[in-house]
Amino acid sequence: MTNKPMMILIAGPYRSGTGDDPEKMAANLARLEAAAWPVFEAGHVPMIGEWVALPVLRSAGADPFDPNHPLSEKVMYPTAERLLEHCDAVLRLPGESKGADQDVAIAHRRGLPVYHRAEEIPAR
Repeated sequence: MTNKPMMILIAGPYRSGTGDDPEKMAANLARLEAAAWPVFEAGHVPMIGEWVALPVLRSAGADPFDPNHPLSEKVMYPTAERLLEHCDAVLRLPGESKGADQDVAIAHRRGLPVYHRAEEIPAR
């Protein structure tokens, strides 16, 4: 068991495989969010990049579900990269995702653990 709760970035498909369909993107976000409870239940703080990036896009006047908006590329991936400066680990969910693969690569460079199943996360 660890003493301090970890902040764990949940990484997986959001835009990938959706054809930029907002409903499919919302379904992918729901899958990411479904992993939040097991992380929390283990005594940690779940974090999803879209929880930060989408409100940032909205506050900049962009449609957060328009991946072709000029601000989208300036916000989505950089948000996850900045979050990883504060996170202690990554939970990589299944599915093809360039962004999630980037998150894992950053985690590896920073020496952060990468889990592939919630059951692998040590309980606090």
